[in-house]
Amino acid sequence: MCGIVGYVGTKNCVPILLSGLKRLEYRGYDSAGVAVINIDKSKIDIVKTKGRLTVLEEKLNQNPIEGFVGIGHTRWATHGEPSDENSHPHVSQNGKIAIVHNGIIENYLKLKEFLIKKGYTFASDTDTEVVAHLIEYYYDGDILDAFIKTLEKIQGSYALGVLCLDRPDMILAARKDSPLIVGLGQDENFIASDIPAILEYTRDTYILEENEIAIVTRDKVEIVNTEKEPVKKEVFHVTWDVSSAEKGGYEHFMIKEIMEQPKAIRDTLTGRLPDSGFEVNLDGIKITKEDLQKLNKIFIVACGTAYHAGIVGKHVIEKLTRIPVEVDIASEFRYRDPIVDDNTLTIVISQSGETIDTLVAMREAKARGSRTLGIVNVVGSSIAREVDDCLYTWAGPEIAVASTKAYTTQLICLYLIALDFATKLGTISYEEFANIRDEIKRLPEKVEYVLTHKENIQKYASEHFNAKDIFYLGRGLDFAVAMEGSLKLKEISYIHSEAYAAGELKHGTIALIEDGTFVIALATQEKLFEKMVSNIKEVKSRGAVVLSVAQEGNTEIENVSDHVLYIPRTLDILAPVLTVVPLQLFAYYTAVQRGCDVDKPRNLAKSVTVE
Repeated sequence: MCGIVGYVGTKNCVPILLSGLKRLEYRGYDSAGVAVINIDKSKIDIVKTKGRLTVLEEKLNQNPIEGFVGIGHTRWATHGEPSDENSHPHVSQNGKIAIVHNGIIENYLKLKEFLIKKGYTFASDTDTEVVAHLIEYYYDGDILDAFIKTLEKIQGSYALGVLCLDRPDMILAARKDSPLIVGLGQDENFIASDIPAILEYTRDTYILEENEIAIVTRDKVEIVNTEKEPVKKEVFHVTWDVSSAEKGGYEHFMIKEIMEQPKAIRDTLTGRLPDSGFEVNLDGIKITKEDLQKLNKIFIVACGTAYHAGIVGKHVIEKLTRIPVEVDIASEFRYRDPIVDDNTLTIVISQSGETIDTLVAMREAKARGSRTLGIVNVVGSSIAREVDDCLYTWAGPEIAVASTKAYTTQLICLYLIALDFATKLGTISYEEFANIRDEIKRLPEKVEYVLTHKENIQKYASEHFNAKDIFYLGRGLDFAVAMEGSLKLKEISYIHSEAYAAGELKHGTIALIEDGTFVIALATQEKLFEKMVSNIKEVKSRGAVVLSVAQEGNTEIENVSDHVLYIPRTLDILAPVLTVVPLQLFAYYTAVQRGCDVDKPRNLAKSVTVE
């Protein structure tokens, strides 16, 4: 998962490439580089380095380069360790072709052996360098032909940007299973992995489809297929502002995005849940009562945080519709020969809409006859385009690697889907529907209330940030949220933590509790409250220090806990939206106390577009 940007125009491209890479650094940050056709068009200047983008900037300040056509890259390593040599861009043996790549070339070893036999030498350990040499191998004066022949040979996923010294006015770009867009300007055009990279310069874009090739010059953009036939594209006009992709005065993107959750929830609900009536508006999704009646199972498939949202979704959909729901990790689903047919609905969840395991799992389900429904945040993303039905979360750009507002808006979409299905099937009364509907609409203000008490959570984080192990306990929906809370802490603070179903304590896990062990106990489910109180007593009796989260009014929990955080009262089924917020804040403030790079945790990247 890497960031790509490219520019063709009348200005010095280097500052523009660096500006774009800064907005794409969340996609990868172990190395960065640029390739620029110099002003006299005599060579391609390449500057690249291991490390953050600031290291590249320092190099360019010491040895400036200039040109009107260039490509840039920020890398998250998949093949070859982070190093100067493995950094992108990569160049062909004759120096005439430079490329940047996001994805994985699965057959690169076979291609590398072929090229070595043809006399090519390799300067890196990457799969990407194969592409640069292969284009040179096929090049006989027509760079587009050579590019197409190369695309026919490589297997795997890619978004590619290509410079050729013999065509110093042009960038070629293509994609397969990795996102790539083209930005349309005046006397200048762009390529990028993601919209924020170019939003400072243009709001008009083409979103490339699978196996489309963009021929980008300063005056025009042509889109063709691999037969060189023209492809007609509609312009996608971006409506959100560049400032929404910047920190807005907050210290980190993560805390900014946590604080944006009330708005994100309101936006995701807008127009979808009328104040009256017995219906839900799912943006034109036409899943009928008859479609639902023939279902024998619903799969929810996702990765990471989205998978945890799916576990909540299972509880909610089963409770309201009585349709069996199975939740699966996408990387497991796609390889285990799942029992899926035309009586199955597969719901896939992905913030970026580009998560490779989720994308391939969706395709697998679709190939077996399943109807597919996507919950994604990025308009025009691969999953959004390929599913049969798509429901967008209107969370806005999420830059921090640790997902927060995407998770809460995914929950909202799952509630909407469950309510829509239940009304169509008649498994919910109007009174119950209206009760849930009205309470969902109150969630934004209740999240705001939790956020106004963030200093209390910051205090607890300051007291426990040196913990070696932290355990999260919960039952039912609280266990689902405990899994997400534990993940948040692990990924940004690097503290070992685990989430356990509290009823499993006696079956082995209580052996981990000793004097001083820090435990976060979730007790927001009214029907399970007394059971959770008993579980808290169990860990307290073995020396644990307990921070509990409960709904307001359940003050009995203070008798068995060292600290208590209260969330506003709500329906049990909706409590996850509120419960997760203090857990997000706790993870954030703990990571800050430990001096961690909150927005860019080690070994992680925002959008997992490779296996």
